[in-house]
Amino acid sequence: MSDAANSYPGERLGFPSTGPGSIARVGRRIAALAIDWAAAVVISIAFFEYDSLATLSVFAVVQILFIPTLGGSPGHRILGMRVVLLNGAWIGMWRPIVRTLLLVLVIPAVIWDPDQRGLHDKSVGAVLIRA
Repeated sequence: MSDAANSYPGERLGFPSTGPGSIARVGRRIAALAIDWAAAVVISIAFFEYDSLATLSVFAVVQILFIPTLGGSPGHRILGMRVVLLNGAWIGMWRPIVRTLLLVLVIPAVIWDPDQRGLHDKSVGAVLIRA
């Protein structure tokens, strides 16, 4: 392993520095979040009179349903990312629920480790990678 000045996100976890399988970078993550939130807003406007709790609920349901079935939210998949477990196993159903609950709290999602994994991902043993 190289020293901290030469390392890249995901190196100590065994992920490549770039390309497929590398850690998804901040720009893609924010763009995916914006896509998912925009979709939740559109659904909230169409069906719930743009109620803020409904918007948050729609956002959460989309995360919980799509991560275990498609490997990521619509925003993740559109931008070429996947949520995977560190050990390569199926993410299951409880992990997306816990991950999403922490994501909607915001703070766990904006506290990252050197591998650019938010606490919401670390808590369930997941990582967001480029597909």
